Amino acid sequence: MGRKKLLVVEDDVGLQKQLRWSLSDYEVIVAGDRETAVAQIHRHRPGVVTLDLGLPPDHDGASEGHATLQQILAVAPETKVIVLSGNQDRANALKAVAMGAYDFQQKPVDMQVLPLVIERAFTLFEMQEENRRMLQIQSDSPLAGIVTRDPGMLQLCRSVEKVAPTTATVMLLGDSGCGKELIARALHRMSGRQDARFIAINCASIPEQLLESELFGHEKGAFTGAAQQTLGKIELANGGTFFLDEIGDMALPLQAKLLRFLQERVIERVGGRTEIPVDVRIVCATHQDLQALVQDGRFRRDLFYRLSEIVLTIPPLRERTGDRALLAHHFKNRFCVTESRSTLSFSEEALRVIEQYDWPGNVREMENCIKRAVIMCDGPQITPADLGLPQMESGEEPVNLRQVRDAAEYKVMVTALARADGNIVKAAELLGVSRPTLYDLMNHHGIRRLG
Repeated sequence: MGRKKLLVVEDDVGLQKQLRWSLSDYEVIVAGDRETAVAQIHRHRPGVVTLDLGLPPDHDGASEGHATLQQILAVAPETKVIVLSGNQDRANALKAVAMGAYDFQQKPVDMQVLPLVIERAFTLFEMQEENRRMLQIQSDSPLAGIVTRDPGMLQLCRSVEKVAPTTATVMLLGDSGCGKELIARALHRMSGRQDARFIAINCASIPEQLLESELFGHEKGAFTGAAQQTLGKIELANGGTFFLDEIGDMALPLQAKLLRFLQERVIERVGGRTEIPVDVRIVCATHQDLQALVQDGRFRRDLFYRLSEIVLTIPPLRERTGDRALLAHHFKNRFCVTESRSTLSFSEEALRVIEQYDWPGNVREMENCIKRAVIMCDGPQITPADLGLPQMESGEEPVNLRQVRDAAEYKVMVTALARADGNIVKAAELLGVSRPTLYDLMNHHGIRRLG
C-alpha cells in the first residue's frame, strides 16, 4: 500500500519546500492557488489538506482561502482540511472551522505539532472511509439497513437467516417504528422467492370497507365505482411474499376470509365466483398483543395459530445496548451524503442526549430526528439544540458486580464503541484501558469490529 496522500495548498515556495521535507512520510502534493488545489483534489483525492488562508490574489485577507475551502469540501466533503493562518488571523481561522475545516494551526507552524494533527486527521478520515465501506456492504446485504451490536438484535438476525429459506408463515412483533418491514423484506430477499414481488399493505391505514377489495381484488361491477376488474394485493404477490402490517387491526369478517386463503391457498375476488390459486408466502406484523385480542374476542384464535408458525420479536430501541449512538452515527453519515453536507460530528452533549432519550418512536423516530439535525445544523458539530430532544436524567441502574459483571462489562464496551463510532483508540480512551486490553475484552465477549 502506497503512502498517504497529503495536499499542501501554499503559495510561498519556501514554505512549500519546508512542509514537503518535514512531512516526507506522506506523498505530498503541492498547489499554489485555488484552481490548482481543486484540480489536485479531483485528480488525487487526498485524505488530508493543509490550506493557507492567504492565497493569491488576496494575500492579506482570507476571502480566497475561504473560497478554496468551500470548493474543496463541495468536491470531497470527507476530506480533512487543516487551515494555516497568521497569529492575527484567528477570527478567519475560526470561521473556516465553522465552514467545515477539520482544525487550524497558527503560523509560524510548529513542525512538532503539525505532523501529529495531520496523522490524527488521517486516522479520522480512514475510520470514516471504513464506515462508508461498512454502509455499502450493508446496503448490498440481505439484512441491509440493520445496524446493531445488541445481543438481542444479533440473535434476531441469526433467526431471520434460519427462517428465510423455509415456507413458514412468520409473525413479527414489535413497537411501531422498530423495523418490522425491514425484517420482512430481509426474509423475502433471503428466500427462494427473492426474484418475485414483495408487496406490503398496512391494515390500519385502509378503511374496513375497502380493505377486502385491496386484499382480494374485485370484478367489474362488483360494487358502485368498480368500473373494471382489479387484482388484489395477494394475487399480485403470486410467487413472492405478501406482508400484512398491523394485522391486529383487521376486522373479524376479513379475518375469516384470510383464514380460508391460508388453509386452501385460493382466493375469490369481490363479486366473483371463481377460485383462483395463489402461491404466496405470508409475513405479518403487529405492535399489539394478539393473545390479549384473542381473549377479548377481537382476533380469531385459529387465525392466530395459522399466522404464528414462527414468531420473531423485535426489541425496542430503548432496550438495545449501545445501538442508540451506533444508529445515530449511521444515520448521520448517510444523511451527510444524501443531503450533500460536509462531514459532521456529534458533540459529547448531543451523544449524551441521544443515549438518555427513550425513543418511543424507535428507529423511525431517530432516522427522522438525525435527518432534521443534519439539515438544520449550522456548524461542524450536531448539538442538542439541533436534535430538539428533551434532556433527561441518566437514570443509571446500580451495578451488582458479583451477579452481572460480565453483562455490565459488555454493555459499557459496546456503549463506548458506539460513542466512538467504531474508533478503537477513542473507545479505549473512554474506557480508560489500553488498545490491547480492549481487543482482549472484545474477543472475550465475542464483539467483532465493524467494517
